[in-house]
Amino acid sequence: MANCADCRRRLTNDEVAVTRKLLGLGETSFYCKTCLAGKFRVDEATIDGMIRRYRELGCWLFAGNGDETEVSE
Repeated sequence: MANCADCRRRLTNDEVAVTRKLLGLGETSFYCKTCLAGKFRVDEATIDGMIRRYRELGCWLFAGNGDETEVSE
């Protein structure tokens, strides 16, 4: 399973996808919403809003329902 590079919590597909969207497709370190929000100095609701918006726009990184699905490396 993929884990947050900072706090080591297991990640969802959406967390991996939003990390790639915000930090670059080549990113190999992924972050949970809490740690990612801290890096950008926003609240988690802002990260959740980004995930919803990218999904609505049809971004392929957010295909399917990734909210609760854990990813493997």
